[in-house]
Amino acid sequence: MTEARFPRGRAAMVGWATHGMGEAPGQSSMDLAAGAGLLALDSAGLTLADVDALYVALPDDMLSGLSLAEYYGIHPKVTGNNRTGGSAFLSHAIEAALALDAGLCDVALITYGSNTRTNTRRYPAPPGESPYETAYRPNLPASYALAARRHMHEFGTTREQLAEVAVAARKWANLNPDAYKRGDLSIDDVISAPMVASPLTVRDCCLVTDGAAAVVMTRADRARDLRDAPAYLLGGAAATTHRYIAAMPDLTVTAAAQSGPRAFAHAGLAPSDVDVLQLYDAFTINVILFLEDLGFCPKGEGGRFVEGGAIAPGGTLPVNTNGGGLSCVHPGMYGLFTMVEACRQIAGEAGDRQVDDVNVALSHGNGGVLSSQATLLLGSAATL
Repeated sequence: MTEARFPRGRAAMVGWATHGMGEAPGQSSMDLAAGAGLLALDSAGLTLADVDALYVALPDDMLSGLSLAEYYGIHPKVTGNNRTGGSAFLSHAIEAALALDAGLCDVALITYGSNTRTNTRRYPAPPGESPYETAYRPNLPASYALAARRHMHEFGTTREQLAEVAVAARKWANLNPDAYKRGDLSIDDVISAPMVASPLTVRDCCLVTDGAAAVVMTRADRARDLRDAPAYLLGGAAATTHRYIAAMPDLTVTAAAQSGPRAFAHAGLAPSDVDVLQLYDAFTINVILFLEDLGFCPKGEGGRFVEGGAIAPGGTLPVNTNGGGLSCVHPGMYGLFTMVEACRQIAGEAGDRQVDDVNVALSHGNGGVLSSQATLLLGSAATL
């Protein structure tokens, strides 16, 4: 097998935006995605006429790459519609970097939107059934509850430690005027909330909101002319281990243990170089698993790692500085929002939640039921 040669720092994110955060009645998923894309282009000083690569994966349109191109009235040279759940958009960024470096396109737009909260019609069920699970009619949180319970059994992780993740996310959200859920939240509040799938209560589970996000990518030589502080893509990798939770090789180890090291190797960086983390926190157990699998603490130590507000404002490692999927926004798939927040932190545009001296930001997406993982390392000009 040949060694991967990632185009480190040769592509950059130069525009980013969120749109319709929380509730956006009257807007379809396509409307939201299109609106976020236009805002992201405007932030970079570009227009639809500049876009020649389009990446999108909407929840209610299996051919959304074609539909959005038609909606915009553009004829992209490259269209990406990879669908691995919430990790898809990070894979889109990797593919866009490769396409830009190869000269297949000049400006790539990655966008997503969903009206999950205000939609009055159910989205179609995903295709396929598991012969081992479908008969029992499990809900989505049940799959993550299995991972949480197994982690508690193997490593002594506690309910209080899981709750620390939700409390930290809320503290960050309280600094973000765009966050859907703000206000006081204590460990006791999380634990005593209504049970969804033991041991996860409703406060261990992500929000159900509307919302959209988008980023614009171009080559590094052009990026410097479009924005004072682009977010350069230093490394990226993805990995998949299963589709259904019954086939997950180890409930306490995700494919982030594969995507993370490869992304760090591409970037020539280590976990100790990262200033902020944006992790896909569909459930509190996700953050604990990803901190371990991405190398920020040893396997089994994630629960203890997050204790005492370590990942909250003022803690030792800023995680999910916008409030994450637990308190900011979660419109079906959250991965692209991790990328937008990473860009904002690198550009110094995060307002009251801005972390000092951010040069390296990690963005991590999760798809399916801990099935697909994708990791990006973004950096300021100082990292080139």
